[in-house]
Amino acid sequence: QVQLVESGGGLVQAGGSLRLSCQASGRTLGSLTVAWFRQTPGKEREFVASIGRHGIRYEDPAKGRFTISRDNTKTTVSLQMNSLKPEDTAVYYCAASSTIIQSSLRNQNQYAYWGQGTQVTVSS
Repeated sequence: QVQLVESGGGLVQAGGSLRLSCQASGRTLGSLTVAWFRQTPGKEREFVASIGRHGIRYEDPAKGRFTISRDNTKTTVSLQMNSLKPEDTAVYYCAASSTIIQSSLRNQNQYAYWGQGTQVTVSS
């Protein structure tokens, strides 16, 4: 069993940066695929980025601005978000899976473990 806890959200002006962290307990993240999703009210949760045995993947809005990484202890996955835009405002969730296949990385239903989410608000 894996417990995930996100942190690092907050309020930032457009053009600013935030670093989100996903801390794992119960087991290390080394053998898991970990992804960040985000959700705004009334919309489906959308894939942002992932890291794991399928490499690193980014959804188009995140490319060139966000960086996903995993620390050497393999208990934390971070999402560095630069050049933030108001449209990045959302609740950000980290998720993990031990069995996901490459073609399903963007499918939230394929992730067994989820954190509680952290709010990111970008003001214009």
